[in-house]
Amino acid sequence: MKLGVTKQQILAVAAAACMLPFAALAQDKPAAKPPADSASRWDIFLGYSYLAPHGTVEALQPNSGQTLPFSYQSVNWGAIGSGAYYFNRYIGAQAEVSVHKCGATQSDCGNNDTFILPAAGLIFRYPTSDITPFAHALVGAADIGGPDHEPMTWGPSLTVGGGMDYNTPLFNHHLAIRLFQADYQYMHADFGPVVYGGRANINAARLSAGIVLHVGEIYVPPVTYACSVNPSSVYPGEPITVSGTAEMLNPKKKVTYTWTGVNGISGSDATAKIDTTSLAPGSYTVHGNVSEGPKAGQSADCSANFTVKQFEPPTVSCSANPTTIKPGDSSTITATGVSPQNRPLTYSYSATAGSVSGTGNTATYSSAGAPAGSVTVTCTVTDDKGQTASATTPITIEQPYVAPPPTQSSLCSLTFDKDKKRPTRVDNEAKACLDDIALTLQSKSDASLSIVGESTADEKNPPKHHHRKNEQPEDFAAQRAVNAKDYLVTEKGIDASRITLYTGTTDGKTVEDYLVPSGATFNANGATQYTGDVKAQPRKPLAERHHAHKKAAETK
Repeated sequence: MKLGVTKQQILAVAAAACMLPFAALAQDKPAAKPPADSASRWDIFLGYSYLAPHGTVEALQPNSGQTLPFSYQSVNWGAIGSGAYYFNRYIGAQAEVSVHKCGATQSDCGNNDTFILPAAGLIFRYPTSDITPFAHALVGAADIGGPDHEPMTWGPSLTVGGGMDYNTPLFNHHLAIRLFQADYQYMHADFGPVVYGGRANINAARLSAGIVLHVGEIYVPPVTYACSVNPSSVYPGEPITVSGTAEMLNPKKKVTYTWTGVNGISGSDATAKIDTTSLAPGSYTVHGNVSEGPKAGQSADCSANFTVKQFEPPTVSCSANPTTIKPGDSSTITATGVSPQNRPLTYSYSATAGSVSGTGNTATYSSAGAPAGSVTVTCTVTDDKGQTASATTPITIEQPYVAPPPTQSSLCSLTFDKDKKRPTRVDNEAKACLDDIALTLQSKSDASLSIVGESTADEKNPPKHHHRKNEQPEDFAAQRAVNAKDYLVTEKGIDASRITLYTGTTDGKTVEDYLVPSGATFNANGATQYTGDVKAQPRKPLAERHHAHKKAAETK
């Protein structure tokens, strides 16, 4: 029995199979333009197919009554069409129809080796921007005719295979070329116990190629991840918070966050902490990753920069109060230190002379042992990072007070020009002066007295007719000084060792008296210390002397 399957019928069957998904396509809204390597929602394939079946049928021959084996032969003419709907980028459902006819015309068919195979199943692919390898497993039916007058009979079929598509840029990446599709097919047919009947178990190899139309898009927007640090600039030890913001995550998948890049970072969610205590000053980058899991999913990375700043050194000002002191006195030193980062500060002090005591922001400068003049005090402040700052303040130490050397002072003077006859006698007026001198010497027990006797030129060189033969002029200056001392010693009780006698060069009948404090040296001013042996004259009233002369005259 011959079966009349024409080329037009084969094409119609393939076209009908290829049109299966278009009803669904009509309902899909065009999506936003995806990237070139996005996956299609539908793949529609139409192409040429070559079938190489291997199997035999034991057919009863009516003329001879014998049963003879008949084998299937390769079918060079065939068409194939399929439509695949993908649930996601990788997995979909596929419906496929292939038609293989023994020849282009009925006369070429011989024993009518014809195969029509509709099937459906699952398809798996791995789409990339250039090629898409795939594999599928289908279950279906096979309408088989021949190889020896067997009528077209339906039986089950299994198809397992795969192939590779090349994605062209044509039609905005919607047209691909199926470079090859290679399948293994198993088919079974039971032609029955009639003439030309029998069973067929066929193992076939099928090779196909053609074009693929990509319809619709499966575009899963990539996960985006951005991270930031706050604050972005810190000093060592100050904490930093790093935060990540992810978008386009699949809410059905578990999300894992990881943070790397610097020491001291801790956290396993979208927020982490950075301990900068151990970080040296400089610039750092922290890296974050978000991923969907535990199975394959999308992931994204982010990074953020931060800076660990060098600690700023402290500053200090230094002052002294008072700034001018006397030798041995002290001054208060005040240091005002400031740390820009409020680090703890310690204070220390030094001086070019003298000493400073104190460890706080105030100290005491002591000038003990320091010479007079300018002294520089240095105030130093140190923070807990070892950074220092210094400032100075001057202090002036005054010259020590040196009392002027003791000098002599003039006391009252004695005059001897009233008593013409006794020009060296200490009269009452002179006595009054000497009494005052005695009181002064008594109140200043460590002072001494210098008495300078003076005489006139006439007394020093009297006219010759006033001199007796071999008589020398009297030393009036010495006699006056001796008489004054004698009064102080005998009448006022002054220690004779405290009195020094001098004879001067001034022309006059006087005695000059000088108080010489302890430690002072008498400035004689031309006077000569007297060491002669002039005796003190008794201090007697002049009237007594006249009375004595009168008695002597009466006695005569």
